[in-house]
Amino acid sequence: MTRMQSVTPILRIFDEAKAREFYLEFLGFTVRFEHRFGDSFPIYLGIARDDVVLHLSEHHGDATPGGHVRIGMTGLADYCQGLREKDYRYAKPGAPVRQDWGSLELTLGDPFGNHLTFWEETGGA
Repeated sequence: MTRMQSVTPILRIFDEAKAREFYLEFLGFTVRFEHRFGDSFPIYLGIARDDVVLHLSEHHGDATPGGHVRIGMTGLADYCQGLREKDYRYAKPGAPVRQDWGSLELTLGDPFGNHLTFWEETGGA
């Protein structure tokens, strides 16, 4: 019997400093690993927060800009409040939106055209 265990999205980035500012400082992810083939090569970063793992790549063949990832979580309202308190210059998240299909959601765009939708199951339909 086969069993799939996880998925790791790869998101295209264009500027390492902006990626670190958004994903690490603002969203609270930490670096698991980083790789370059040499000093003048693009970076490939593995980042994580709790059980969520993302890969960020400057390599043009790894991903298409404008991806969209949904990240399930608990405590979304508190997380959003914490993001607002950071007063990040390039994202001012509002309150999460209650969806008709039974989830609370907040979508943020990163500096590279990718979107992350943080969602929490609220029940009901």
